[in-house]
Amino acid sequence: MARGHSPTVRRRRLASELRRFREAANLTIDEVGEKLECSASKISRIETGHVGVTPRDVRDMSELYGIDTDRREALVQLAREARQKGWWHAYTEVFTGAFVGLEAEAASLRAHQALLVPGLLQTEDYTRAVIQAIRPDAGAAEIDKRVRGRLARQRLLTDPHPPEYWAVIDEAVLHRVVGGPKVMRAQLLRMADAAALPHVTLQVVPFGTGAHAGMEAPFLILGFPEPADPDVVYVESTSTGTYLEQPSDVRRYTLMFDHLRAAALRPEDTVDLIRRAADRLAQRPETERSGA
Repeated sequence: MARGHSPTVRRRRLASELRRFREAANLTIDEVGEKLECSASKISRIETGHVGVTPRDVRDMSELYGIDTDRREALVQLAREARQKGWWHAYTEVFTGAFVGLEAEAASLRAHQALLVPGLLQTEDYTRAVIQAIRPDAGAAEIDKRVRGRLARQRLLTDPHPPEYWAVIDEAVLHRVVGGPKVMRAQLLRMADAAALPHVTLQVVPFGTGAHAGMEAPFLILGFPEPADPDVVYVESTSTGTYLEQPSDVRRYTLMFDHLRAAALRPEDTVDLIRRAADRLAQRPETERSGA
């Protein structure tokens, strides 16, 4: 997996730059559309990163905005890089939106999950059991592709330059036996092993905490190494996800994550709890099975 070359992040950065230069030129989206003889909605979609932009479009917009030649060529090159396909293009039916492209470029990932083991920490058997449970109408080929896509994402944590990964999960995740005792025990041991990696921190919010800041929905805060790429929050839902980029939203979820970390067990106590849960599962017969 090539880190530092995500076309998704390049598109996001280019969109932000074009919006900034338009505003500096005191032009509205409608005025740009009129001068370039295209729809205002096209300019709007370019500036929000919802559609790609060709190098020719970038040249036309740069000339209109009065951008100097060197900066103009840098933006054109950024447009070329943004049009490349990432490794995840082979899984377009599996991954929605720009999520994996952003994840692949992040320098830090702060995740909260209340129901499931976070995707980057799942074993293959656990992943398969989860997908079968939440997509009961999916055929074997679709399930296999979704599992392969998830495993491909996980290479991020073994990259030579991995992101700092910090996950806070609810204790319920440890007790929900997905795929049967054997599968779940292997999953718990995987989590304990992952927590030993220098760039991975894992915490559990125990039942005794009661209500906590993360009960509304799972979320992920993605931080990027370049100042030109502001942090973004990805909030999960059953069928898709929502991206939040406004500074106020990012601050709100960062505060929520800080509250979760404070409410959770220390990392070393978390690993002890996970290993004890794994030991208990070793005593349960494999005939006991539970869905996701």
